[in-house]
Amino acid sequence: MAERSLLFVPGSRPERFGKALAAGADIVCIDLEDSVAPEGKAAARAAAIAFIAEQGAPSGLWLRINPVRSKVGLADLLAVLDSSVAPATLMLPKLTDAADLALLDEVIGDRDITLVPLIETAAGLRNAAAIATARRVRALLFGAVDLSAELGCTLDWEPLLHARATLVAAAAEGGVGLFDVPHIDVADADGLRAGTLRAKALGFTGRACIHPAQVDAVNTVFTPTEAEIARARRVLEAFEQAGGGVALLDGKLIEIPVVRAARRVLGVAAG
Repeated sequence: MAERSLLFVPGSRPERFGKALAAGADIVCIDLEDSVAPEGKAAARAAAIAFIAEQGAPSGLWLRINPVRSKVGLADLLAVLDSSVAPATLMLPKLTDAADLALLDEVIGDRDITLVPLIETAAGLRNAAAIATARRVRALLFGAVDLSAELGCTLDWEPLLHARATLVAAAAEGGVGLFDVPHIDVADADGLRAGTLRAKALGFTGRACIHPAQVDAVNTVFTPTEAEIARARRVLEAFEQAGGGVALLDGKLIEIPVVRAARRVLGVAAG
């Protein structure tokens, strides 16, 4: 299934877990990190793990634990591994070094758990390619808010363009998905759509959301239009008719990179 939208739900609000699953997002991620106060970490952890087990750990229900180099993050990880039904995917905030992923791979062992590093530091950005190509990595998430604070820049598109482009290249090298940072102004529907369109054009494969009202717009942007699907089919037909060689379509050259892009469009459209 194409993973276009990722909806966060606070681990401290278990009454919202079911509602989040019904919001239409491709992925729901229960958050044990930023949205949970220190005194509420243990209760949120227990509620999240219980809910995930109750749901049967579907592939579209993730868990964001605390940083693995913190005491609370290690407690999260141990609780997950001690559970008889672990989440299919763990999101890892503040991930800066691929060596952490190698250690996690050993600790997780034969459990079928994939990982989604959150790139939100200068060190993480520098090591993005090594992180994206590590074992178990399913996707990356761009943590623009934390990164902008570290860099001393604003959250505007231009100051963070280099970071986004770096992550697009890293995700492509690793053959994994890439989610953009949530649009933090929930009431700004126009800004959400405009920013999501720019992220898609740059090469992102999806976007995170912090409110159910954002999900439909993100899904719409990352779903190919009928015109895009029709164009992709024509590209493949022209390529096949040329016997796999160079072809022309509407006066434009059709080569392997164009064919790959067309197949990607049809793959997303097929879900």
